[in-house]
Amino acid sequence: MLSQAVQDYLKTIYKLQEIEDIVSTTSIAKEMNISGASVTGMLKRLAAMKLVDYNSYRGVRLTEDGTKIALEILRHHRLLELYLKESLGFSLAKVHDEACRLEHYVSEEFVEKIDELLGHPQYSPLGNPIPSKDGIIPDNSAIPLTTAELNKNYRIKRISDENTEMVDYFEKMGMLPGVEIKVLTRAPFNGPMTIVYNDHEEIIGYEVGHNIFVEEVK
Repeated sequence: MLSQAVQDYLKTIYKLQEIEDIVSTTSIAKEMNISGASVTGMLKRLAAMKLVDYNSYRGVRLTEDGTKIALEILRHHRLLELYLKESLGFSLAKVHDEACRLEHYVSEEFVEKIDELLGHPQYSPLGNPIPSKDGIIPDNSAIPLTTAELNKNYRIKRISDENTEMVDYFEKMGMLPGVEIKVLTRAPFNGPMTIVYNDHEEIIGYEVGHNIFVEEVK
């Protein structure tokens, strides 16, 4: 049984690999809000366990075994998020933190029961892909709303779970996965954007738009 700390590192590295091919110590430290020295010590430990390939000058990547474990943790986390939302009525702003606490302690049997109960879903309530039991990942292709073309129809694919206050804002404003959205104007130099969704026009800041990921409606 791997420790909670090891599981958290593997999950974090996997998520960062979706952004940068080789993950830096600095990125991990920033994401987990811990010191660079602590990260370095853990990466050496994970390398000894053959869960990561680590080079102090280049960075780190998960090995095949590390990736398998990370996907299992993400599967637990995202199924728990959906169960908390759909079956227990938790708000979107609370499901991420609750799932973080529970993901390390639920049994595989419990997770499979949730999966069956929910109808074998492919995406979390925030739109993140739920890995299958065999490690197959549903389509996750999407672009930040900040890079979307003007006056073109898009659909929200997922929203970032990094900031619970922002998730709460998205839920209250109805900017959720599945909603169609269009960018009408975008000010230069990371300025505000005018968007329209649900027949409602709104002005949002760059940071908000950067945490909304969309796919083109064809």
